[in-house]
This record gives sequence, structure tokens and C-alpha cells, in this order.
Amino acid sequence: MDDLKIFLGVREILSDFLQEDIGSGDVTSNSIIPADLKARAEIVSKSRITVVCGLEEASILFDICGCDSEILARDGSKVMRGTAVMNVSGPARAILKAERTVLNIIMRMSGIATETSRLVDLAKGITVLATRKTAPGLRYFDKKAVVLGGGAAHRMRLDDMVLIKDNHLALSSDVKKTIRLIRENVGSSIKVECEARTKEEALALVAAEADIVMLDNFTPKQAEQTIRQIRRMGLQKRVKIELSGGINYRNIGRYRRAKPDFISAGYITHSSKAADFSLEIMK
Repeated sequence: MDDLKIFLGVREILSDFLQEDIGSGDVTSNSIIPADLKARAEIVSKSRITVVCGLEEASILFDICGCDSEILARDGSKVMRGTAVMNVSGPARAILKAERTVLNIIMRMSGIATETSRLVDLAKGITVLATRKTAPGLRYFDKKAVVLGGGAAHRMRLDDMVLIKDNHLALSSDVKKTIRLIRENVGSSIKVECEARTKEEALALVAAEADIVMLDNFTPKQAEQTIRQIRRMGLQKRVKIELSGGINYRNIGRYRRAKPDFISAGYITHSSKAADFSLEIMK
């Protein structure tokens, strides 16, 4: 996916997730289920409407456990309650061994994708960005879910782009000098974004030729006034504007009216409600 860097080692990470859950073995299934018993199962959506995500990862998890899987819905598509999104067959013990890890991945990723889709619909053409507020070890999966929900990944890592925040400026308060140093050290190929806390700071950053100015914790009215001022100065084509700080589905409509280029929302990766899926053995 264009918004994400090529990420190697997904299978190994998923294998580690399985090992975290399995430990030395599934003592319950191994005690009561014959080793040669075969079974079939399906994964079913239990939420009213869900943007399903994580089926590719689920298929890899089942493969690691020696099961065959058939994906029935496309990652990033909307499914209704009761929809079967995957069929699984193989050793019964293996299916049960993979069950919880598979469901955890699908439920988390689908929850993030669903909330992102909701925000994208409300943004009406303004790009919704993820942040780095992801669970350690899950960034690739969280960001992928955002992209499949219609948003954009923004930075995957600190080496993707420059983002000068308030704590950087607390240590280096001269904005023009800071941006000049950045340009000297990283060149022109990496975008430079800088956080502004006031309209005056935002205008100073535009004058200092930041590529992106983040208006952080502005009210909708403050954001609108600042962007209008930048437009009046004829500088809008020189710089992109991002709005950030406490933006969610309740207030994004008011922020949208300011006409920024981007809106970032940390909660879509750290606080989205997990979607509900279950694995059901087919008798």
C-alpha cells in the first residue's frame, strides 16, 4: 500500500503473537481433543456494520498453525452483522490454537478501520491522518487499518519526515534557525512539518518556509481565522495545513469548515472500539 513503507517480517511478528498466547501448548484442547480430529470453522461479523480488516493477517496465522483458510470478504470492505468473512479447515487443535490471536487481530484492525471510515466520511474530502499513538509492536497493523479505512498513515517512524514539536522548540526556540539546520542536515527530499500553538507562530512558520504547519489544539474558529489569513497573504500554495488536537467524530465538521489539507486524529488508533467477530466451529 502506497501510504505504508514496505514492511518485512510480518509473518515473524504474527508468529511471535501466537507464541505469546500458546506458551508451551494448549493444555485444554490437547487434553480433550484427539490429535487427528479435523474440523471446519467460520469467522463471522457480530457488529451491525463493520469495515473488516486483518483477514490477510488472519490467513497467515492459520497457515502458521497448519490450517487452510478462505477469505470471503475483501479487507477494507463493509460487512453486515452475520456475514461470514473467512472459512477455515484443518486439525481441530490447530484451529483452536490460532483462534484468539486471529480474532484479536481482526477485531482491533477492523475497529480502527471502521472508526477511520466514519471520520473520513465526515471529513468530506479532507485527508484524515493517523498519528504515532499506536500500541507498541502493533504500529504496522494499526496504520494499515487506518489506510484500509480510507485514511493516510502519516509517519510510520521518526525517520520518515521531520516534525518539529513544542518540546523541540523548547530546546531550540529560534524557528528560522531550526528549520535552516533541518534543511542542512536532511536535505530537501524530506518534508519539514512544524507545530504551531498560535496564529502568530503559524504565520512565522509559513514565512520560515516549513512544508507543513500543524495547528495544534486550535479551536475551529481559531483554525479558520489562521487559514484565512494565510490565504489572504497568498501563501496557501506554499504550505500545507494540518489540524490536530482533540479532533473526533463529534467536532470534525466544525474543523472541516476551516478547509485544512489534513486532519490528524490520535484516537483512531489508541481508542477505537474493537469490532466484534467470533469463530464458530461448523458441525
